[in-house]
Amino acid sequence: MKETYVRDLRANQIIVSAFLVQSKELRVKKSGESYLSLALADKTGEVDAKMWENVDEFHSLFERDDFIKVKGAVQVFRNRPQITLHKLKKLEDREVDLADFFPRSARDSEEMWRELTGVIEGMNNRHLQALLKKILSNPEIAARLKLAPAAKSLHHAFLGGLLEHVLSLCRLAKLVVQNYSGIDIDLLLSGIVLHDLGKVYELSYSRSFSYTTEGQLLGHMILEIEIVHRALATLPDFPRSLQTLIEHLIISHHGQYEFGSPKLPMFPEALMLHYLDDMDSKIQGMQSILERDSMVEGEWTGYLPSLGRPLLKMRKFVEEGASAPSLSPTQTVRDVIPAAAPQQGAVSGAAAPALPGGVPAAQVYTAPPDTAAPNRVQQLPLSPVPTEEELEHKIQKLREKYHSPERTANPKLPTAP
Repeated sequence: MKETYVRDLRANQIIVSAFLVQSKELRVKKSGESYLSLALADKTGEVDAKMWENVDEFHSLFERDDFIKVKGAVQVFRNRPQITLHKLKKLEDREVDLADFFPRSARDSEEMWRELTGVIEGMNNRHLQALLKKILSNPEIAARLKLAPAAKSLHHAFLGGLLEHVLSLCRLAKLVVQNYSGIDIDLLLSGIVLHDLGKVYELSYSRSFSYTTEGQLLGHMILEIEIVHRALATLPDFPRSLQTLIEHLIISHHGQYEFGSPKLPMFPEALMLHYLDDMDSKIQGMQSILERDSMVEGEWTGYLPSLGRPLLKMRKFVEEGASAPSLSPTQTVRDVIPAAAPQQGAVSGAAAPALPGGVPAAQVYTAPPDTAAPNRVQQLPLSPVPTEEELEHKIQKLREKYHSPERTANPKLPTAP
């Protein structure tokens, strides 16, 4: 039984526990000495680890995808736990329980498979139903789909994650189509089942999650098209127009060119597939990050490059806000904010103009005093508005400045755009 999981790590904690090495890099300090940078994982998540001392003694003892037992101290770096390693040793597979190290869907894979086959059985379009049945009857694809993650790290990055993601989209689709007329639900469901199916070959998940050579070279969209074409070769009466729609669903589901989509979604079912896929992946990814960072201090996670933002830990924010002092039903802002002492020359007291609620203006804001004359409110001069002739004169001066012969002859000087 593993001693400590990633989700249990706390600042200033000394741990002795086993982890799977997700990545291993030998780096160089500014001093020229080497240090080890590792990503360690178990079924509850991943944590960065650094070994600063005695690197030569331990570096050759293990490789990526090995199991190691470590002793170290937990610190918080950039709002994330990090382990400073003191000692480590390699473990053999027989010394660990593999179930401790590989994150897996909370749902049973066979139960999810039965739900998916039920979705396909409920379709009315016999051509689409036949295509999906043909593909999923392939024993290799079926076995891989029950096990594959939906991504390497961004969302549903656990065993069974791809199947869980597909079923989540199926349920979302059945809800959303109730709000729009004319949506072909069978076509949309077919796109959902097929849109990421190539990931069963794109990703390697026998030990750590990574990309296969085929996945790196081709990507999951090309692999999906190949899967579809092999199945269609056995279905000669499958309509060519329907094949084109299926292919478009696959190659447009990323939604934008900059997201790796060869085509933009060009009919409602394709657009709906993109937005449902995008929403489900981002929400699940956010939930995983917030769960992972729930024990780290602060109301915000660190900056997440994948999402382009930090995330608010809303529950912690609400809980801490509930304990903060608040106004009683009879208090107003002027009861809790002390009034500023009136300055000479400023309007104050009963003669001051009142703001809504009866708060005198002088109690809300008083201009900073002039340091040279502390008893007089500083008056900030206003710049006069230039006339049309003055503006034209300034523009002419700028033209002469940036288009002068001196600047034209000297390329190092900036010129006007």
